[in-house]
Amino acid sequence: MSNHAPSFDFSAAMRDVCIDITQRHPKFRHIDMSGVAVAFAQARSNVSYGLQAKLTPMRFERGSRFTVRDGQEWTVQKLMVDGSEMLYILTFYLPRFLNLSYKEKLTTIFHELYHISPEFDGDIRRFGGHFYVHSHSQAEYDAQMDVFAAEYLKKRPPTEMLAFLQPDFRRLQARHGAVVGMQIPIPRLIPVRKTA
Repeated sequence: MSNHAPSFDFSAAMRDVCIDITQRHPKFRHIDMSGVAVAFAQARSNVSYGLQAKLTPMRFERGSRFTVRDGQEWTVQKLMVDGSEMLYILTFYLPRFLNLSYKEKLTTIFHELYHISPEFDGDIRRFGGHFYVHSHSQAEYDAQMDVFAAEYLKKRPPTEMLAFLQPDFRRLQARHGAVVGMQIPIPRLIPVRKTA
């Protein structure tokens, strides 16, 4: 009989956290995690700065399957997981994300989930004006995410569910032997037809 702990499924654990957030925090109740693929990608370097996570929308503005750029119509390659079409891909960059502080990890999760459109139509949440992704101030956006994370923790989510966010990557890996999860290539834009 092996003494090795089973490998740790990062995608499954993160999905559980995201589902719990959508159930406990009213600002995230529009999110249906059955339409969100939770993945990880390997950070190209082990430095602490750089991309921690990203949300990839699978539709264009207002949930359209098509967009026109320079007279060419495009669509996005479909992503199916267990027979369901995904509207979003939520990707975390490891080990970098897991080497953040516990508070920073939670803020990052809220940061990415809040990018999901209130209509949950495959598009991102769009703010008015030129800075439509993070509003006029990313610092204010992140400060609001800190507030959301604090409000969520006040609702007493299960500590065992969040436990994997406490150690850094090296400690989590040492505890389980391997950190595994879903890896998804970046979806391709597919040309549809030339438009006049």
